[in-house]
Amino acid sequence: MEPIIYQSSPRPRNRLYRFRYFILLMIIAAGLFYLNATGNQIDIFNPFATRDSVQSLPVMTPDPDYAMPAKELNRLDVLILGVRGANDPDAVDSGPLLTDSIQVFSYDKAAKKSSLISIPRDLFVIIHDQKKDKLNSAYEYGLSYSPDSLQFIKEKISQITGVYIDQVVVFDFSSFKGIVDALGGIDVTLTVPFSETQQWGASFSLPVGVNHLDGQSALYYARSRYSSSDFDRSRRQQQIMFAIEDKLLRLNLLSDPVKSFSILNLIRSEIKTDIGVWNISEFLNLANQVKFNQIKRGVISTDNLLVESKDNGVYILLPKEGTLVGIKQLFQDNLR
Repeated sequence: MEPIIYQSSPRPRNRLYRFRYFILLMIIAAGLFYLNATGNQIDIFNPFATRDSVQSLPVMTPDPDYAMPAKELNRLDVLILGVRGANDPDAVDSGPLLTDSIQVFSYDKAAKKSSLISIPRDLFVIIHDQKKDKLNSAYEYGLSYSPDSLQFIKEKISQITGVYIDQVVVFDFSSFKGIVDALGGIDVTLTVPFSETQQWGASFSLPVGVNHLDGQSALYYARSRYSSSDFDRSRRQQQIMFAIEDKLLRLNLLSDPVKSFSILNLIRSEIKTDIGVWNISEFLNLANQVKFNQIKRGVISTDNLLVESKDNGVYILLPKEGTLVGIKQLFQDNLR
């Protein structure tokens, strides 16, 4: 098995910057943290908030490969999902609630190590009982069949990764551009040129070097999928996440409470999470412990753990071993 190649991202060491980095990364990039608590969850975009009815889940047939892992006291794992959103062009044919971005932020409290790993949306897994489908359909399935869609998707990702998912955040890609525009745009640095000619109705390209992106360009860069692989798209999404965090640090929002409130209010309206007010102290404490300049970033792909295949003519990805063992081992090893 070829190992995943991680990239470390240099980060400021000043304690204040570390604190702000964590908060901002979790709020914007990972969508973790800013709260408007109304019970146990924060509702976001309307398609999630209004469902006429929830169907009953079929009886679950046990599968040893999908056993639910136990909670590890010294570990925190947060699931970050990006859905297409009702305004996305791809949503017309494929649905606004499919998750195009699936990432897990992990932190070992004892070793003080952290990582951010992307899981491909085309991974073919058991969604429920013996129903198999792409992983990006699991959240939508939970919305239709489970009384608690966030708990459903947490348990599904826990079964696949072998680590207990503590919290989950869902954000809408179609509203993502509004956040970038509110920040005055972001900067991304490319080492190779990027071009997408098939997806957006017109050619979209970026040259080598530093590129300043507005919200629409950032969305195109993060979501383009025809000119490169889904794995490359995952890497671009991670790059956008960290670019947003960098811009927030440069804006010094703590010194401009009016602008800060405006941006955070926008973010708050666009996320759904099960993080409650009782979790705040844990995350604040964590902010002073994480070695942010050593966050590992990786993508599960055909370069390491997966193989390409088809199911009834539809492109899918399967674990090389035929089971989830390799993926689960990765999530056990990623903080060592």
